[in-house]
Amino acid sequence: MENDVLEVMPESGFHRIKEIKDEYIDPSMLSTVSLTFVKKNLVMPLKKKDGSLLVAIAGHKSIFALHELERITGLPVIPVFSDESEILKAINRFYDRLSGSAQDVVEGLNDDAVESLTAWEEPKDLIDLADEAPIIKLLNSLLFQAVKDRASDIHIEPYEKEVEVRYRVDGVLYPVLTPPKSIQEALVSRVKIMGGLDIAEKRLPQDGKIRLLIAGKDIYVRVSVIPTSYGERVVLRILDRKGEIIELSKLGLNAEQVLSMEGLLTKNNGIILVTGPTGSGKTTTLYSAISSVNSTRRNIITVEDPVEYQLKGIGQVHVNPKIGLTFAHGLRSILRQDPDIIMVGEIRDRETAEIAIQASLTGHLVLSTLHTNDTASAVTRLVDMGIEPFLVASSLSGVLAQRLVRVLCGKCKASYEPGAGEAQLFKSPPPVLWRPVGCERCLNTGYFGRMGIFEFLIPGAEMRPMILKNQDSDTIKRYAVSRGMETMMEDGIEKASSGITSLEEVLRVTRDEGD
Repeated sequence: MENDVLEVMPESGFHRIKEIKDEYIDPSMLSTVSLTFVKKNLVMPLKKKDGSLLVAIAGHKSIFALHELERITGLPVIPVFSDESEILKAINRFYDRLSGSAQDVVEGLNDDAVESLTAWEEPKDLIDLADEAPIIKLLNSLLFQAVKDRASDIHIEPYEKEVEVRYRVDGVLYPVLTPPKSIQEALVSRVKIMGGLDIAEKRLPQDGKIRLLIAGKDIYVRVSVIPTSYGERVVLRILDRKGEIIELSKLGLNAEQVLSMEGLLTKNNGIILVTGPTGSGKTTTLYSAISSVNSTRRNIITVEDPVEYQLKGIGQVHVNPKIGLTFAHGLRSILRQDPDIIMVGEIRDRETAEIAIQASLTGHLVLSTLHTNDTASAVTRLVDMGIEPFLVASSLSGVLAQRLVRVLCGKCKASYEPGAGEAQLFKSPPPVLWRPVGCERCLNTGYFGRMGIFEFLIPGAEMRPMILKNQDSDTIKRYAVSRGMETMMEDGIEKASSGITSLEEVLRVTRDEGD
């Protein structure tokens, strides 16, 4: 480590380091010091200097561990002060590399390991579980690697002669591992134990949940197990329960759409719908919307299935159909809690739709989601559910339809001149477009993260007669576009011309659109 990296604190004469970079650490020193020791004492061995070992410490209480470090390493220790968060990041980063990958675990499996299953107790940080039985270690490695790779789902899929594990990253599935068929039942049983499911039941689908600490993050995992021809198939949905809620302006909405949404959220009544297929980010948009108006002066209550993120100051009800707590029952009950704003996770049936619309007409602002392809289809979907057109016309404040497109990796994206066919899609073709390349940062996919593309329909006075006459969705959409509504494809093409995403990605996501 260079001398200019270390700052001398004038009041004490000790050294201080602001950022612990990879090049400041000697990995060979970490193998002699256990993870438990460094996390308990908040110390991080760095490099040797003049026959001594530099050690990052978080405060004066960590100094007591230095004598023990000298005994363990056999070297005199020089303390270097750093922030607690910086030390924890370095510990998680480096000890993860020492723990080995899921593939390493699979290669080390033997027949005894297949039978090694133990009960799951209190949540532990998976980094700390390096010495567990191989089957347990394999699943821990899969979970840890999934979080590290930003995966939203883990798929464990049995086939005739093999088992395939795939991660869904930025909405696309990628194969990551093919463990031997012999460990299939043991691996599924381990998932069931962690998720509190019945390991003896192999004929019926089961759902459960797992709460974990992974590298210090509080992770919630939804478990779904279904029987197939070649064994039980498992999907694990990964949610960071304390993940940061994204601001409306950072979801991908343009300035005009943000202003329109903020205007609707200031109203005391009406219903705002967010539409799109499963996995299009509807719930994230709803959370962003209610977080933007959350205050001590408003009573906000949600009814969700499940509660995906914990929001401070907001009452959140978890739907449980097994005991009769459905969306409709929960919604009817929270109306007696004097709410100002109500969020319904999803309108699935006529009963829920009727209660939501009645609530929006009696002094409540209601936000919810629908599974429709675009904004205009949401209007006709409510009528198809059995809601009277005059109720839809008088209660509907706005409909936001969305999809998620992958964002090009800023480190490796490459520019190119658009061809004649591509140029036709733009009102004014840009001089260059961008395409994915692939690098270590984006796991060679060319994309890193996702962003929404949107269309926002606000029914005005002119459109309400069309709803009352029960006009079809195509007619309503054509009218909205003629009045200036930007479609999802147009929004996506605009983002492609700005270099945010690729044209190929926009066309992939909006290929069901008729624009």
